Amino acid sequence: MRSEGAIKTWNDDRGFGFIEPRHGGQEVFVHIKAFAVRAGRPEVGQYVTFEVETVDGKKRAKRVEPVRAARRDRRSRGDGPAQWGTASRFALPAFLLVFTVVAAVWKLPLWVGGLYLGASLVCFIVYALDKSAAAAERWRVSEATLLTLGLVGGWPGAIVAQQVLRHKSSKASFRARFWATVIANVLGFAVLASPVRAMLLR
Repeated sequence: MRSEGAIKTWNDDRGFGFIEPRHGGQEVFVHIKAFAVRAGRPEVGQYVTFEVETVDGKKRAKRVEPVRAARRDRRSRGDGPAQWGTASRFALPAFLLVFTVVAAVWKLPLWVGGLYLGASLVCFIVYALDKSAAAAERWRVSEATLLTLGLVGGWPGAIVAQQVLRHKSSKASFRARFWATVIANVLGFAVLASPVRAMLLR
């Protein structure tokens, strides 16, 4: 049975990469020899159809064929990282500005900034471990765990990891839930840092 997915990573020098299945699940290893002769050079973000075989206990793609350009363009509107590029680019400096203003106006304790830095560092490390596990076809970190880490303050580190590591940056359903956690965290931060907090605790 053939499956569909997008090429998530590709090392052109070594001739291999990984395909992220369209409906989620474990990324599948793919070698340049698995592509049809006239398929051209694979590119990150390219949509393909493929079959899966197991070699030495590990899954790998075979008989890989590019998806027609029209179909690929339709899907890229919802699944490509470009849809979220602007948000990723401006979220961190915007939050830094908000944090600075709030800290100056309402005298935030230093541990709040330390909490964001610590949670972001942990989040980045977990993303890196998950990407490594995907490449080695080991047990993956659940998306729920990644989203929870972002919700409790690690989302700045998650954004950096998504951009630097190119991990979890193209799956539309995950990205939508991720940005929902970012909004929830920022709103929670604003409420707890403002005088509204004292009103709620009365």
